[in-house]
Amino acid sequence: MTDTTVILNPDAKPTSQWRDVWVQFRSHKGAVFGLGFLIFITLFCAIGPWIWDVDPGKLDIRNKDVRPIYIALLDGDAKTSWARPMGTDHLGRDLMANLMQGGRVSLAVGWTAMILAVLLGTTIGVVAGYFRALDGILMRFTDLVLSLPILPLLLVMMLLFRDPLRAAFGPENGIFILIVIAIGITSWMQTARIVRGDVMALKEREFVLAARSIGTPPGKMITRHLLPNVLSPIMVSATLGLAAAIITESALSFLGLGFPSDFPTWGKILFDSVDRMQAFPERVIWPGLAISLTVLAVNYIGDGLRDALDPRIRGK
Repeated sequence: MTDTTVILNPDAKPTSQWRDVWVQFRSHKGAVFGLGFLIFITLFCAIGPWIWDVDPGKLDIRNKDVRPIYIALLDGDAKTSWARPMGTDHLGRDLMANLMQGGRVSLAVGWTAMILAVLLGTTIGVVAGYFRALDGILMRFTDLVLSLPILPLLLVMMLLFRDPLRAAFGPENGIFILIVIAIGITSWMQTARIVRGDVMALKEREFVLAARSIGTPPGKMITRHLLPNVLSPIMVSATLGLAAAIITESALSFLGLGFPSDFPTWGKILFDSVDRMQAFPERVIWPGLAISLTVLAVNYIGDGLRDALDPRIRGK
């Protein structure tokens, strides 16, 4: 007969679930890069205009078509200026100031539209998964919205509601509200289907059945037992929704259906630079890099969160 002795370490610090999540997230190099770049681009757009206090809409015809300072290394005859490190456009507007201001608008649209889409998708998914009588109706409605061509639908919404919202809220605020609502109500379906599947699996678990047996009302059942356990897929869907919202807003602005011409966004800067792309390729590269790297960073964050929030992967 063998004697088994368990030795406990009294000095060992207890670990929390969120600490384990952070350790697993930190092991994903792409997710760490994505988080770092997202913080950088957010600070660049939020705090940058306070440091680089140049009016993005100021016209300076005398200094139009100024090339970035690094162009001087490639072309000695290029018109460059250390006061305009990223150059100016054909109207003399500073490209760095426009990139900062455009990032503010694009990120604000992306975050707001993502929050709206996640709220709609989570609500519909939870209701459809918990209440069997509403499941068929809500899921057929979700399938109907999924079958619609999203880009033509967005274009029709922009053409129909742009002028009334401009008259009611102003040129910038009206277009902001319209773009946010248009993106939000056309991108909630994937979140709804994911949440609905998780809720249907959770409501048959023992702790949910025990709570139901003691008379827990549906509202408290959803908020206290179901929503906390579907938080991980919601967070992953939110990151992917943020990337999709930024791309959609950029596409609408690139097509000329977004904000006014004097209100820059990353997509609008791309749209204004296409005509002179061959002569001034850097005007397309900067906003294109901002959009691409931001979306790539958000996608990496989503991958890291998916791995970190999965208890089957966490700790391996």
